[in-house]
Amino acid sequence: MTEQNAIANYLKYTGNKSIDIKVALIDMDGVLYDSMKNHTRAWVKLMTKNGIKCTRDEFYLYEGMTGEAIIKQIFKRGSGKNITDDEAKALYGVKARYFHELGEVGKIAGADQMLAALKQAGLECVLVTGSGQKSILDRIDADFPGVFSDKRITSADVKHGKPNPEPYLKGMAKAEAKANQCIVVENAPLGVQAGHAAGCFTVGVTTGPIPEKDLYKAGADIVYADMNAFAQALPGLIEQFKATQQ
Repeated sequence: MTEQNAIANYLKYTGNKSIDIKVALIDMDGVLYDSMKNHTRAWVKLMTKNGIKCTRDEFYLYEGMTGEAIIKQIFKRGSGKNITDDEAKALYGVKARYFHELGEVGKIAGADQMLAALKQAGLECVLVTGSGQKSILDRIDADFPGVFSDKRITSADVKHGKPNPEPYLKGMAKAEAKANQCIVVENAPLGVQAGHAAGCFTVGVTTGPIPEKDLYKAGADIVYADMNAFAQALPGLIEQFKATQQ
């Protein structure tokens, strides 16, 4: 799909007359960091030790949910047990330890270029993640200096994680922006659903095993093959947004 067609479709289904992008609402895992491989390993280790069968691939489909919500869902499915909030919190702490033990993860190729293009366009960036993984969150300011500052929404800030739109609605509120002033950058179906439900122009980037068609099915307005492709397309996309205001 071309940028022009994607924008036309967005305007049609939202009823907005223009897109005046001022803010980028950006997911973390799989968008800024190449972390999902280690997340899936940690999840499988946690579940296996608790007698629950699962595969690494299925956790890509849960990406964007809060960790405690994932635990409750998987335990209910795998053992029929209803996990309490306190139990889920404790189990997520174990999963976080397993993740940390796997070592430091690198940035997604093209993430720096994407953020540079957004900065060049004068957009404010807000981090919107379903994660509470302290070992990564504590790196954000050092790895991406001056980009997010205190502009971040994490699992600690929401009652309902993705695909509920709450994380992105809170990101919009933090930036004091409306839906047609925000672009969402996601790599997972549940995150795309959340951005779409919040009314934002939602970009999907295939940085993992989830195919392009699944991101479109989830509601992505446009999908790019990788972060470098998105970074290169950003200046032209932003110019297309500006053209809607004329």
